[in-house]
Amino acid sequence: MEKTLNRIHPVSDPEATYFLQVSWEKDLGAGFGIALSDGQCAWTGTVSEAEISREAADMEMNREKYVEELKKALIAGEEPVGRYNFAVSRDDENTECHFSYGRNLKDGSFRLGSLKLQKVLSPAEVVKELIGWCLDCLGRLQAKNEHLQKENERLFGCWSDAEKRLEKCVEAKEELEADLYNRFILVLNEKKAKIRNLQKLLNEAKESTAATKYTRDTITTTQVATGGENEYDGSTDGESENLTRPSLPPVPERRDSLLGSPEFIDSAPRRKQRQRTAKPDMTGSKMASHQTELPAKEKQKNPSSVSLSSKKRRSMDMAVLQ
Repeated sequence: MEKTLNRIHPVSDPEATYFLQVSWEKDLGAGFGIALSDGQCAWTGTVSEAEISREAADMEMNREKYVEELKKALIAGEEPVGRYNFAVSRDDENTECHFSYGRNLKDGSFRLGSLKLQKVLSPAEVVKELIGWCLDCLGRLQAKNEHLQKENERLFGCWSDAEKRLEKCVEAKEELEADLYNRFILVLNEKKAKIRNLQKLLNEAKESTAATKYTRDTITTTQVATGGENEYDGSTDGESENLTRPSLPPVPERRDSLLGSPEFIDSAPRRKQRQRTAKPDMTGSKMASHQTELPAKEKQKNPSSVSLSSKKRRSMDMAVLQ
């Protein structure tokens, strides 16, 4: 059986103090018993399940909701808050006591229930029972308090251990961060060195490429200039040959003119004639040696001029011999 004990102050006599004990088996809706005492007298009574149903029907309230209201008024002990009120009226001989309970509203109140309590012949037994129940409840509360205290100490110990482990974890974390930071610095420095080396190699490759391009351009420019000079030299050689060629024929032309004239009689010996013939031969040999001194490259570039000079030289030699 479950029991509760509350202290109430009746509306009819707010200065008075009563002790209200409510007991029930399984559920308050199945019926409950009430014991009321002012410390000197005691009264008891019971409320059946039928009476609870009748009260709910009279109030036109759902039975479950009505039972909840009874729990709040009689068991939860919310009377000091002022939500519920109690009334106690006794006769002159204290043989009967009328006990009622209700709920306060903003503009009034309504009664939840009422019953007649009978006087107990030995109120000391009721008071004794109330005091025993209070002591039992106090013992249970003390045991629960001790249990909660032990649980609190255990939790405090766990919290201390967790705090120590957390401090160790923080220290380990800081050491790990420092180690990782040092390693990161090393790796970063290595990466920077590699980047600098790669940039240096790239710059060297760019400079080498630029130098190679400049050398190639210089060689191309030199070849173009050399080709122009060779062409100019070829034309000069042709002009020199043209200038050398007219200097040789005057002797045979003069000779032809002299020999062909009917007024001129050659009285000179043939020996002098042979000497005159030999001089053009020497001149031809000098021209041949001068021609051989020309560069082979110029001869290859201007084969027509070389062959033309040779032909002219042979024609002049033939003319001299004649």
